[in-house]
Amino acid sequence: MKKFLLGILAGLIIAGVSAVVLFFAALKFARRPPELPAKAWLSLRLEGPLPEAPPVTFPLPAFESRSPMTVSEVWSVLRRSARDPRIKGVVLKPRGLAAGWAKVEEIREGIAEVRKAGKPVYAWLASPGAREYYLASAADRVFLSPEDLLDLKGLRVEASYLKGTLDKLGVEVEVEHIGKFKDAGDTFTRTSMSPETKESLNAVLDVLYSRLCAGIAGGRKMSAEQVRTIIDQGPFIAPKAKEAGLIDGLEYEGEVDKQLAAKTGLEPEQVVGARDFFRASGDVAGRKTRNIAYLVAQGDILRGASADLFGEDRVITPRAIDQQLRLIGDDTSIRGVIVRVDSPGGDAIASDEILEALKKLSKKKPMVISMSDVAASGGYYIAMTGDPVVAYPGTLTGSIGVIYGKVNLQGLYSKIGLSKEILKRGRFADIDSDFQRLTPEGRAKLRESLQFIYDGFLKRVSDGRRKKVEEIEPFAQGRVWIGAQAQGNGLVDELGGLDRAIAVLKKKAGIPDDEQVRLMLFPGRRSFFDELMKSASGAESPFPDSEASILVRQLPPGVAPWLQGGMLRVMPFRLEMR
Repeated sequence: MKKFLLGILAGLIIAGVSAVVLFFAALKFARRPPELPAKAWLSLRLEGPLPEAPPVTFPLPAFESRSPMTVSEVWSVLRRSARDPRIKGVVLKPRGLAAGWAKVEEIREGIAEVRKAGKPVYAWLASPGAREYYLASAADRVFLSPEDLLDLKGLRVEASYLKGTLDKLGVEVEVEHIGKFKDAGDTFTRTSMSPETKESLNAVLDVLYSRLCAGIAGGRKMSAEQVRTIIDQGPFIAPKAKEAGLIDGLEYEGEVDKQLAAKTGLEPEQVVGARDFFRASGDVAGRKTRNIAYLVAQGDILRGASADLFGEDRVITPRAIDQQLRLIGDDTSIRGVIVRVDSPGGDAIASDEILEALKKLSKKKPMVISMSDVAASGGYYIAMTGDPVVAYPGTLTGSIGVIYGKVNLQGLYSKIGLSKEILKRGRFADIDSDFQRLTPEGRAKLRESLQFIYDGFLKRVSDGRRKKVEEIEPFAQGRVWIGAQAQGNGLVDELGGLDRAIAVLKKKAGIPDDEQVRLMLFPGRRSFFDELMKSASGAESPFPDSEASILVRQLPPGVAPWLQGGMLRVMPFRLEMR
């Protein structure tokens, strides 16, 4: 019996050791750069989100292959494809993109670079909408499956209002804001759009729709007016899409791969995936390379992240930004910094702390701000370092304003039989109670605080843009501007993507134009084990219990700042144009 048990124990030990050995062998294999063939065509699949910062991954090939590529990685893949003699052509396969219009513009610029290099770019679409088609229209040829549907019919905005529902529940939301366009609280206090909201959203729609039509027209060799007429006939079944000149061929995916291979004199099997190409590609031999920090500020701005495993994965906090800034500041190999902002804002005090930290780094190293899909309210605030600001024509920015929201649940409590009695010391001790409305005196006190923060916002923008407050104020009032409008209003310096931001930074840092740069991502790609170790070391949290931490991760974007309370610099609405 003893021998039998010893045999079982030995077997378990051997199995455990073998598992550990196999795991680390697989890990080493996963980290080994793949070898590329002498000639190949590149397959670039884009599905789901296109994040700025890389998500946490499990360090094994099967898991890493499912992780979405970041914007900077896609940018790098397309630029390298243009200059790498091994790559003879690119096939683009977008499907179900959850990226904003600014990021789509970035990829279109990359496609243009590949085509300028004399390499063909084909696009194959699967159940495409306007976003996927707009991206594909930058390619040489666009294909769709014979039985598919092209859901191209224009753009729309739908806004939901909850006041009627809240009235039925006995819930009242009281909102105070500075700026007539700062309408984030309207969802809870109105039943329809305000005139200011309609004015702002219609202006955004006009610019985006104009760019959509102009982009498609340029790619399909039509006039913008022709495209507008065609879109009014959408959506399209596949044959009708081809008949309208929107599609070049009705082919299945495999056939498109064969056509591109034949076009480039290759076999269909001579293909390399974008992720493998990114990992394998190096710098061009004989060219000097300079390091540039690429600091990603992505998500809602909060005072602190939850203490769970992935608490800081989707938010911006002063603590997390400060950690990255110290790493960048201490690295003598880094010649400059691109701060990539993709944020609708959030907590007012946290925004100010982040801006101050960025200003300190700006004095130490040359800096340029690059705006992504959204850099509004607090996201715009942290961009006011005084350095050049580059935005896409489709970036949502501005929203210079402040808002405060308070919930009065007395009606709901009454419905469910819950009562409260308030005892206080101090005139305004109950100003934020959820069992009563704001008094006129309390509201005046609150507006005093809001006005103070709004004046501070204007002053920071005035300093950052080197303009008088009187010049900024007409474009403030909480109004959201599209990038092309923001440049005209003096809120950003230039229009463009990463290429433009790099060019501006090179000039500022004294880097010659012919020198290549390497973007060093901050924070870098992290594995599950990295996060596990970080979580084990402990992290501060504004949410005291784990249940709240889990809840915050499941909430829609933009809700977490409201739960933290306090004065907010948040974008007045969330836009998803379809």
